This record gives sequence, C-alpha cells and structure tokens, in this order.
Amino acid sequence: MPTMLEVADLGHTYPGKDGAHNAVDGLSFTVDAGELVCVVGPSGCGKSTLLRAIAGLITPTRGTVSLRGTRVDGVPSELAVVFQDYSRSLFPWLTVQRNVEFPLRGLPRSQRAARAREALASVGLDQAGRKHPGQLSGGMQQRVAIARALAYRPSLLLMDEPFASVDAQTRFELEDLLLRVRREQDTTVLLVTHDIDESVYLGDRVLVLTKSPASVVADLPVDLGDARDQIKTRASETFVDLRAKVAELLRGASHIEDAKLI
Repeated sequence: MPTMLEVADLGHTYPGKDGAHNAVDGLSFTVDAGELVCVVGPSGCGKSTLLRAIAGLITPTRGTVSLRGTRVDGVPSELAVVFQDYSRSLFPWLTVQRNVEFPLRGLPRSQRAARAREALASVGLDQAGRKHPGQLSGGMQQRVAIARALAYRPSLLLMDEPFASVDAQTRFELEDLLLRVRREQDTTVLLVTHDIDESVYLGDRVLVLTKSPASVVADLPVDLGDARDQIKTRASETFVDLRAKVAELLRGASHIEDAKLI
C-alpha cells in the first residue's frame, strides 16, 4: 500500500520561563493508506504535540511531517480531527445536520446536505438530523462528531482519545462503529488512546511511545484479522498476549534508554 503519512525525525521544543521543554524528539514512523494505527504512551509524553504537528497546527522545531509525500506546511485540506471533548467541538445552536455540513461550506447546498445525510446514516443517526446536540446523549454527540469528520471525506482521520468521555458500553459501540466505517470507506486513521485494550482491539499496528520527549520504542503489528468481536477477540490468546506486551513496554517506557526493544 502507498504511504499516507510519514513522520521523520520529528522534534519539538516549547520555550518557557523555567527553561525549554523538549516534548518530542527523534520521532519517526509511517502509516500506509487504509491503515488504522493506534498510539499509546505515558501521560504527558508528547502525544498531543505529535497530533498538532501532523494537523499543521504547530510547526515542529525539527524534522518533517508529510502527507501523500507532500510536506505539511499549514493545515492540510485533506485531513480531519475528532477530539475527545465532543461537547465542545459541536455548535449547540446548530442542528445535527448543520453541524455535519459545517466543514463542507465550499460545496453547493444540495451536495452538502446529501453528504451530511449519508455520514449520519453511516453512524446510525439518520433520524437525528433536525435535533440539536443538547438533545442527544454523550455517545450520540460523539457519533455526530465522527459523522462530521467522515462527511468531509478526509484522506487521513486523526482521533485524539475519541471515546474516553463515554461509558464503557457506548465506548464498545463506538469502537465497532469506527471499525465498520473504516472498512467500508477504506479510511486511514491515526488514533491516540490511553487505553491499552482499545489500542489492540482497534489497531492494525500499535505504536508505543517513551516518556517525554517522546520517541517510538515499539511498532507492534496486530494480527487479529479484520472481523473483530468485543467478547471473542478480547478473549483470544493473541489479544491477551499483545495486551500484555504493550503494558510491559509502557511500564518500561520511562527507562527506555536501557532497553533494546527495536
């Protein structure tokens, strides 16, 4: 598969009154078109800095980010982001339909409406278009946020802890929704999560980062097949072994300079 995203020797340093903070250093990896790659790492290791650099929201101090072979310089037009705090990313005064149409303002009105309806149907909200976000549950609001990203039809979908703010059952439903939509639309996804189980359940690969300044300590392929089930998959020997390996890597991430894991 062609490479969709390439992060090469990425580094970023934030200035501060108490001295500069090196958030990311020497971070390199690629994501192929159609892949779903999960990123895990210790709290504060630089995952958000990584996403901001990929999204073109900050200019990294060192290294490069390329999308389809073109260096990212500003916010790429073919990229969308789904945030953890769905309640703040939706416009409460707009209907669900209008929220999903919002990033499509450059298209004719009829085309905007059609793409929004299609995206809402793909996340099971085809009857909710006339409602406002405040009339929906948390899980349904996050579905709206996902539908808005899908309606934009991005080449790369970035997801920052997208299911962390919902209950466990809703989280499982949204995980399966992501897998289904990704399979049907062949979407390329880079998802940041603190949940080890989620990273293994969703990912084609799991990238494990060190503590700040973040670098990649392991790039683990996930051999669980395309058809995954919340009960059977999580009970499988492969899942259990991979989960334990990711947990072990995270535990040792703060002492990674003494480990030879790559």
